[in-house]
Amino acid sequence: MANYIPDATDRKILDILQGNATIPNIELADKVCLSPSPCSRRVKNLRDEGFIRQAVTLLEPSKVGLPVSVFIQVTLNHQVKSELETFENTVNEWQEVMECYLMTGDFDYLIRVVVPDLQTYQRFLDDKLTQMPGIDHIKSSFSIKQVRYKTELPLEFMPR
Repeated sequence: MANYIPDATDRKILDILQGNATIPNIELADKVCLSPSPCSRRVKNLRDEGFIRQAVTLLEPSKVGLPVSVFIQVTLNHQVKSELETFENTVNEWQEVMECYLMTGDFDYLIRVVVPDLQTYQRFLDDKLTQMPGIDHIKSSFSIKQVRYKTELPLEFMPR
């Protein structure tokens, strides 16, 4: 099914699953006006086609002792492939790192880490980030308040 384009029912399924990945199939089928078997097949097809990356449970950071989010801008000395790969492979090993993006503009990477407190962040900087070779500049910004956080992607731009 190369170049599979989801139809309106598939898009509705994706929209519902983004909001609640644990919805029982029978309830999902009812919401999209299908019987359970075809609904289940559609969900499997959407997974197989790569539209559904994974289903997760989102935890409340403060409840699990991680109330501090830090956004870090990292600039490397050289933007050569080997240094980019080394940086990315190392960052992928650190459990504090929730997101990491290769950027255009004034810095090379934007990283979001979560920590319980400022002392733990200082240890992260001292023991991990500043120990990496090839880093030219690090700039940290602390989140004071989360204004918006969502995981649901807008589906209005999907090919039809």
